[in-house]
Amino acid sequence: MAQKIMVIGGGPGGYVAALRAASLGADVTVIEKENLGGTCLNWGCIPSKIMKNTADILYKCQRAKDFGIHVDGPVLPDMAALMTRKEKILESQRAGIAGLLKNRGVRVENGTGRVTGNGSVQVTAGDGSTKSLIWDKLIIATGTTPMNVADFAFDGKKILSSNDILMLGHIPESLTIVGGGVIGCEFACIFAALGTKVTVVEALSRPLPLPSVDTSISKLLLREMKKQKITVLCDTVVTACDTSGKGCTITLAKSPFTDNPKAKEPKTDTLSSDLMAVCIGRIPLSSNLGLETIGLDTPVPGWIPVNDRMETAVEHVYAIGDILGPARVMLAHVASHEGLVAAANAMGQDETMVYDAVPGAIFTMPEIGTVGVSEEEALQKGLDIDTASVNFRVLGKAHAIDEIAGEAKMIVEKNTGRVLGVHIIGPHATDLIAEATLAIAKGLTVKDIAHTIHAHPTLAEIMGEVSSKAVGMPVHA
Repeated sequence: MAQKIMVIGGGPGGYVAALRAASLGADVTVIEKENLGGTCLNWGCIPSKIMKNTADILYKCQRAKDFGIHVDGPVLPDMAALMTRKEKILESQRAGIAGLLKNRGVRVENGTGRVTGNGSVQVTAGDGSTKSLIWDKLIIATGTTPMNVADFAFDGKKILSSNDILMLGHIPESLTIVGGGVIGCEFACIFAALGTKVTVVEALSRPLPLPSVDTSISKLLLREMKKQKITVLCDTVVTACDTSGKGCTITLAKSPFTDNPKAKEPKTDTLSSDLMAVCIGRIPLSSNLGLETIGLDTPVPGWIPVNDRMETAVEHVYAIGDILGPARVMLAHVASHEGLVAAANAMGQDETMVYDAVPGAIFTMPEIGTVGVSEEEALQKGLDIDTASVNFRVLGKAHAIDEIAGEAKMIVEKNTGRVLGVHIIGPHATDLIAEATLAIAKGLTVKDIAHTIHAHPTLAEIMGEVSSKAVGMPVHA
């Protein structure tokens, strides 16, 4: 009899795990309470990139004369049309996932799943009806939801979550974004390009204050955001938001969390904005899963610990994706790979998850791609390194498309020449990081890349330029 594998959550981790398990001969059921594709497809990666694509096109249209194009009349965004396009694409993508699951023989149960004991789960449908199902192996892939703050809780009208932003039917005149992380900075660039006056409030000393993002990248992004007329207030927190008037009156204070010993008090203790979006993190969706019925403990605030085989502390129970929390890597493509590993192990194979070469893709304007260690991380680990940086303006292709802002930075182990990290900010950086990811995954040296021919004229030449500089043979840099 085939192994019965139950997957709770149909996001990029859950549905990929289901497909892998079905391919290995399992009898697979996926429980999904909303839409297939999870946060990434419905509330994150894809809808925000649809909006960014429109912002990119609008920005270029407004500069059409620089490209030798005459536009008769103003070029204006149409938010209603954008939302219609977004929903059409999302529906197509959801149908695609449903088709994949159907073709592999995977059943999809629409409803909320709750574990009721070892080998059993109850599904509650939207109409309140329930169904009991059995499983031999369980894969938990329930993900996260935006973190709410009691002092300025989401109301969906003036105080918005990252989900709410993606449903806006109009372009606000002004928008304050609380949190200068990945989500906050992406939305800041999108709405600034659409014509909104944007302010970003960040508690730490730089935008994108992530260990995986090199400080030099944050500095360059900050410079470009200022060019886009985005106001960035670092070392600052929001303490309150009054929505009783027409818009939002936001109270500011010096951040108690900042890593800047020279942080100053904000120049103003209040600011006004039509809307305020809160993008300061996410919390796990594990509290109502019934995990206590199988003895699976989750530390506060509810993340699920696993080993590198994606096994929890309970036999035959696996967990993948953002529900694992910041102890792992909370990215959609990581969740998918974790899903492959969990499914394989649930089916008796022996696979482990390795996080040494995970690319990060940040869709700001310009884009950012990162992989491996930053310079700061390398020094903290006591590694003996060299670094090299090259500006995009050395590339003919960058001038041809008029996107010369940005740089590539490479971190190299001194004694071996092995590439330890690459950080790119510039046009199509999220695509360009793939070469660096392969280099790090396969332990390639900087000479290996420097002696690889890169097609001209392309943006991919940036990897050839920075590696050539790193080995002491700069061409254009």
